[in-house]
Amino acid sequence: MAERGVDVSALPQEVREQLAELDLELSEGDITQKGYEKKRAKVLASYLVQTQTLAPPPAYDAQSPGPSSAPAPEPGPSNSSSSSSCHRRTRRSHRSGGTRDERYRSDIHTEAVQAALAKHKEEKMALPMPTKRRSTYVQSPVDNCTPPDSSSSSDDEAVSSESAGPQQSPDTWINSSLHGSSTSSSASSTLSHGESRPTQAPQPQSQQAPPPPAPSAQPPHSHSQPSALAEAFAQTRIDPGGGVGPPDVPSQAQARGSRVDLPANAVVRGMSRGQSRSSMMETADVRRVGRGVPVSSRVSTKIQQLLNTLKRPKRPPLSEFFMDDQEEIVEVPQVDPNTPRPEGRQIIPVKGEPLGVVSNWPPALQAALARWGATQGKSPALTALDITGKPLYTLTYGKLWSRSVKLAYTLLNKLGTRNEQILKPGDRVALVYPNSDPGMFWVAFYGCLLAEVIPVPIEVPLSRKDAGSSQVGFLLGSCGVGLALTSEICLKGLPKIPTGEILQFKGWPRLKWVVTDTKYLTKPSKDWQPHIPTANTDTAYIEYKASKEGTVMGVAVSKVALLTHCQALTQACNYCEGETLVNVLDFKKDMGLWHGVLTSVMNRIHTISVPYAVMKACPLSWVQRVHIHKARLALVKCRDLHWAMMANRDQRETSLASLRMLIVADGANPWSVSSCDAFLNVFQAHGLKPEVICPCATSPEAMTVAIRRPGVPGAPLPARAVLSMTGLSHGVIRVNTEDKNSALTVQDVGHVMPGALMCIVKPDGPPMLCKTDEIGEIVVNSRAGGNMYYGLPGVTKNTFEVIPVNASGAPIGEIPFVRSGLLGFVGPGSLIFVVGKNEGLLMVSGRRHNADDLVATALAVEPVKTVYRGRIAVFSVTVFYDERIVIVAEQRPDASEEDSFQWMSRVLQAIDSIHQVGLYCLALVPANTLPKTPLGGIHISDTKQLFLEGALHPCNILMCPHTCVTNMPKPRQKQPVGVGPASIMLGNLVAGKRIAQAAGRDLGLIEDQDLIRKLCMWPTMMHQFLTEALQWRAQTDPDHTLYVLLNAKGVAVCTATCVQLHKRAEKIAAALMERSGINIGENVVLLYPPGIDLIAAFYGCLYAGCIPVTVRPPHPQNLSATLPTVRMIIDVSKAACILTTQVLMKILRSKEAAASVNIKTWPIIIDTDDLPRKRPPTIYKPPNAEMIAYLDFSVSTTGMLTGVKISHVAVSALCRSIKLQCELYSSRQIAICLDPYCGLGFVLWCLASVYSGHQSILIPPLELESSLTLWLGTLSQYRIRDTFCSYSVMELCTKGLGGQTELLKARGVNLACVRSCVVIAEERPRLALTHSFSKLFKDIGLSMRAVSTAFGSRVNLAICLQGTTGPDSSTVYVDMKSLRHDRVRLVERGAPQSLPLMESGTILPGVRVIIVNPETRGPLGDSHLGEIWVNSPHNATGYYTIYGEENLQADHFNTKLSFGDPQTLWARTGYLGFVKRTELTDSSGDRHDALFVVGSLDETLELRGLRYHPIDIETSVSRAHRSIGESAVFTWTNLLVVVAELCGSEQDALDLVPLVTNVVLEEHHLIVGVVVIVDPGVIPINSRGEKQRMHLRDSFLADQLDPIYVAYNM
Repeated sequence: MAERGVDVSALPQEVREQLAELDLELSEGDITQKGYEKKRAKVLASYLVQTQTLAPPPAYDAQSPGPSSAPAPEPGPSNSSSSSSCHRRTRRSHRSGGTRDERYRSDIHTEAVQAALAKHKEEKMALPMPTKRRSTYVQSPVDNCTPPDSSSSSDDEAVSSESAGPQQSPDTWINSSLHGSSTSSSASSTLSHGESRPTQAPQPQSQQAPPPPAPSAQPPHSHSQPSALAEAFAQTRIDPGGGVGPPDVPSQAQARGSRVDLPANAVVRGMSRGQSRSSMMETADVRRVGRGVPVSSRVSTKIQQLLNTLKRPKRPPLSEFFMDDQEEIVEVPQVDPNTPRPEGRQIIPVKGEPLGVVSNWPPALQAALARWGATQGKSPALTALDITGKPLYTLTYGKLWSRSVKLAYTLLNKLGTRNEQILKPGDRVALVYPNSDPGMFWVAFYGCLLAEVIPVPIEVPLSRKDAGSSQVGFLLGSCGVGLALTSEICLKGLPKIPTGEILQFKGWPRLKWVVTDTKYLTKPSKDWQPHIPTANTDTAYIEYKASKEGTVMGVAVSKVALLTHCQALTQACNYCEGETLVNVLDFKKDMGLWHGVLTSVMNRIHTISVPYAVMKACPLSWVQRVHIHKARLALVKCRDLHWAMMANRDQRETSLASLRMLIVADGANPWSVSSCDAFLNVFQAHGLKPEVICPCATSPEAMTVAIRRPGVPGAPLPARAVLSMTGLSHGVIRVNTEDKNSALTVQDVGHVMPGALMCIVKPDGPPMLCKTDEIGEIVVNSRAGGNMYYGLPGVTKNTFEVIPVNASGAPIGEIPFVRSGLLGFVGPGSLIFVVGKNEGLLMVSGRRHNADDLVATALAVEPVKTVYRGRIAVFSVTVFYDERIVIVAEQRPDASEEDSFQWMSRVLQAIDSIHQVGLYCLALVPANTLPKTPLGGIHISDTKQLFLEGALHPCNILMCPHTCVTNMPKPRQKQPVGVGPASIMLGNLVAGKRIAQAAGRDLGLIEDQDLIRKLCMWPTMMHQFLTEALQWRAQTDPDHTLYVLLNAKGVAVCTATCVQLHKRAEKIAAALMERSGINIGENVVLLYPPGIDLIAAFYGCLYAGCIPVTVRPPHPQNLSATLPTVRMIIDVSKAACILTTQVLMKILRSKEAAASVNIKTWPIIIDTDDLPRKRPPTIYKPPNAEMIAYLDFSVSTTGMLTGVKISHVAVSALCRSIKLQCELYSSRQIAICLDPYCGLGFVLWCLASVYSGHQSILIPPLELESSLTLWLGTLSQYRIRDTFCSYSVMELCTKGLGGQTELLKARGVNLACVRSCVVIAEERPRLALTHSFSKLFKDIGLSMRAVSTAFGSRVNLAICLQGTTGPDSSTVYVDMKSLRHDRVRLVERGAPQSLPLMESGTILPGVRVIIVNPETRGPLGDSHLGEIWVNSPHNATGYYTIYGEENLQADHFNTKLSFGDPQTLWARTGYLGFVKRTELTDSSGDRHDALFVVGSLDETLELRGLRYHPIDIETSVSRAHRSIGESAVFTWTNLLVVVAELCGSEQDALDLVPLVTNVVLEEHHLIVGVVVIVDPGVIPINSRGEKQRMHLRDSFLADQLDPIYVAYNM
């Protein structure tokens, strides 16, 4: 290793280590040739004799990934001059290697990939880049990342720009508009280290964070014309609420607690059901409330690009599933007639040459060791190397024998006390030795054989969290291992607990540890000799094997199989006594054990063991050992060939002429052929002969299946097979002729082993023999194979006792075969070809793909800058009835987001072109975060488990469900309405189905005056108005307390008797009448916090003849979001005056308010706190009861602000209905914890007590935030029987007090008094929440039957209310698939796809409901889902509109059925539901008809012709991962958008994307288009606890969500 005047061997140790590290980096592809030369020169600078210019890099660089000869640009990931040795050590321990490595290197394949990608050159792939917040992902700590290189980056960047010529530039594959289509994606392309780039360095524009552009501006760097859609929406104005975002959007800082109503726009009229979707955008002119801001085209452009991508199907879709009304029938897609099928004859089993009979074969392997120990004691058995690659010690056959005998004696006689023997022959013992100590392992292994105990070699556990650690525990448990042998050094290195004992590893049985160093062994007495029986069928040793699922099982090898295998290998490899073998493989298992430990002793071979650590430090060490020892045999993997080839330039004098056999252990891998060729290419000049390269095929179960025999010099080399990838995917052998890009070149692995019989059977189903041109699993019958999975008889039978059958199903003989797990075929001349392994097989849509092939394709896509070679995992997950392919790779710390996204996009294209299969998910994780196997490879099953659990923490992810999920159910085609509603009704009657209608009991009138006086009721016949009722109560029962208001401490801060309320109302009426400009019939806004002032102001307005409009006051801490809504209602209602408190009046006129609205144009504001004690001249009485009593304004869940007119007759009817249902009278007390501004909450708070005379205890919901126990404590303290609350209150108590029931009990809280607790809402009952609440507070006396729900809508404020008289609420389970078709099919609880629904309360007296088809307006049967129409005396009169749109009034409030009962006038609620007759009886003795509300018609999602309810999808999404708090879904241009709030750490953000996509696909058969991860509290929720999805949609499209991550699923 001379470097121009520097003797490298004379350099200091530290410098030599740095050079070795550099060599390894270059060999692994972690650094370019130029970077390597530069760093090497820097390290050697002070030792050079004179300064010389560096020679130009050689023209041929095997690392160059493309056809271009220029070295691939790649910033070196480690700075040797600055990084500490600690970094280097960490780096080494995580070096890739083992199973996934440079064996994927293939220049042929790289060319194919480049050619395939060139096809896409002209196609502009419109892939929107994901949007990521700057702080989203902080990579793993610096100490386990590869440190970024500072010294050579500038140089390498220069190389990158020079060599970019022949390679494709990003513009050729991705639409240029994408690079700038997101301000945050370019601005936030942070280094995945979590460190930002140094700001002082000049950097390209895209790396700096530009100021956010004006929303109407084109994105930076955007050269493409905006799409028509984006343009159309750029013209549409979205109301920004005075320029600070839409009115009432809760800001980031605002807590969830301060709930606000959010109208999305100022459209006040109700919308017809059909037009509601489009009119959101059509009313652009009405929406401009402040300064209009056009929609930012950023999100919509991206979605449009995604849509354009989806419009171009990549390949003809598979025939879709047939959809039936009852259930989807999943059919296998129709077979393509051009699919290649096997045409050959049935295969005949292939027989190996007979196993030769040699007279002096020992009767057992131990006998061979005894023989060599006695006769050839000085002969070397094993040479071990130190970390520098120099010989450390040599173990002779004499020493090996004597130490093994000592150990055997110690194990059998010296472990326990004198009387008891701990180990008996046949017991299993774990062997725990590091790869650097082969000598100790050899002694332990042979010591166990001599003691006749069964060794189980396993890897050294490094920590409790080792990948697959618990599975090794399963192996030890299934083998019954209780004792572990190890060396003193290894024992000291094992993790320990503070007391000094060995840590109990996860899933491991309790082990006794025994140290086997020579000083602890006892010399046996002269007369003791180990017993060496002739080899029999008893187990000799157990070799561990990991299955595809990650389960670790022990393959038991019998003594006779061990001996026979050694004989067969000796014969096949022509081993001779005294030869030298260099072994680079793991000596604990597989080829390393069979050749390097067992067969070598059988033949007195001298083994030189090269540990993995030496290979990392000096990749050429094994070649040097062959040269120095003139070794005849070498045992390597493709990785070792590649490393040696890369490091060879320093060696001129090595010679491999002595080798007669170079055994390539993973020669069965499809990509080994290129490694063998490249190695031969370089080392033929060093004496390597082509015929010595011998690939082989092995498996733990069948052991050696086939091996190429060493050839004769000059003999023709075996041919290669060039196979069609398409044929392979169908399991058929076809020579590739047309498209060389999708060809696979494989080399043979020689002939069957001596004494073995082999055939090929189908890999799945019964073991049927394959045809000659068919690929199947290799099965072997031989005495030299595994016997069973130890301790697992069930699994053993299917693997070790297979009897192949012919085409007719008849067994071909009696002898059992062993499944090898290898997939292959028999070629000409009985040569065996292997094309993959069962564990790497991915079955997608009936086609087979090999994981290793996909890895190779991915790595051929210029991975140098983006991912690490050898750190990549490919596996499949089952989603929606098929396997889906997932690729996970480790991303380099210095790869930019643009680079990563570009690489991922190109991998998609390459795999699509070459393998004709779509990827489901491609994820990049930070460096050194994937679970590793002991030799550095990626632990596939653990990686898959992390992916499915959402614990992988990727830093980049790309989901492509649209392209790879081709088996979706067929979209439903809605039938043209040729069948009229009359026919449907008749059909229902013929089928015996009831018309879906139900009614509450009669709203009778009480004539008996005595009863009136007795119940202290006011005579309804005389009084039609609530004002009269209040006056009557003030006269007849003046001191009866109607209202008690509590504060956060539970203290009554204010009370109102009948007369007090009357007098306060009179004062307010007088103040209103005195003011000029306020006339009778004008609207007056009441702006009060929840309390008695609000009630007094309401009756004051009625006394003065004004129409009250209750409005929620603005939130003082969040005026910018809440004040615009107040302003909007005031403007829309044309209010003549505002009644409010002093505090709120100051707020309305404050500077802060002026920032949000124009405070100079407020109507008259009257402060009612200190009014003079005056009485109005007269109390107004309306001329008739049809006059408007008050206006009820509310924001619906779709973001529509609607006001409805409630007449005096409706108020009386509603109050009477509630009184009858809940049995309310003067002596009763109820507690109300509701917002009193609209709907049924307002009615209960302000109206019901005055009508019925009961006492209402008022608890403002806002007080609960400071005192959670207020509501429940009040119920207990006042012994309340009936209480009303909202879902928000119930959720607050469930989450905040759920774990404190013992504390509540200790405080004396007892809810046994509560008879009914009614949740007031305008939505489907939240069954999970009410059930949780009942269950949690059952411990403090709450009856499980107490909780029920109410239901109201805009057209009728109270349709259902579970009173005290009706039967209990019933729950049914309906089939979700039927529900999507508007059918109702009841199923059993727990049935798949079942949805539990709770009755929405008993229908109120006087109310009739009917279920109607919203399109035909005909009545439906009770097995259909339809719109709920209602007829009742308390229906609202109509929408309050400025211009009076009569057609909407008629459509929603006074509409008639098209058939059946055309006279009755109904109001349309806008909610879908159904009616079911239950087994329960109502008060009249008839069977009870229950009304079930399913969801709002306006909010339903029409996707694939089916009707979906957002809440169902959201429930699934919230279950997908523990970090998802709240979620909301909506559609945008036929794409389903899921917004999920992340309540965990930000590093979980990207984990949610695949889980959300999976769960929606599995449970709802829908593909998610966009997944948006946001902070908690971003999803807007109104005062009733309902999500405002349409408002969220507007914020998303206007780019106002500040998402953590936005993923666009391809």
